[in-house]
Amino acid sequence: MKVATTTDVRRSDHPEVGTIGPGALEVKHKERIALAIAVSSECDGCIASHSRAAAKAGATTSEAAEALGVTILMGGGPATIWAPRAYAAFCEFVDDSHSTP
Repeated sequence: MKVATTTDVRRSDHPEVGTIGPGALEVKHKERIALAIAVSSECDGCIASHSRAAAKAGATTSEAAEALGVTILMGGGPATIWAPRAYAAFCEFVDDSHSTP
């Protein structure tokens, strides 16, 4: 089995690597990972995008809270500012996704 390199992923020689679509991990898990990275990157737009996508993919508030807790553990001080913002955004999207038919 060939190990994918960064160049391979950029060329999309391995579309299953680095994508948010279905694969070995469920989409909701990938979106929670992306949300944690968004917190680490301190990116408001990324937080909004991945909060919405995680909620749409079926992630629960408990799952989001636990993932963001790990982000705080690994990210230190800055993550204590960005993770609560991400959780608040996620909760808004969860409420919206449950209220729409």
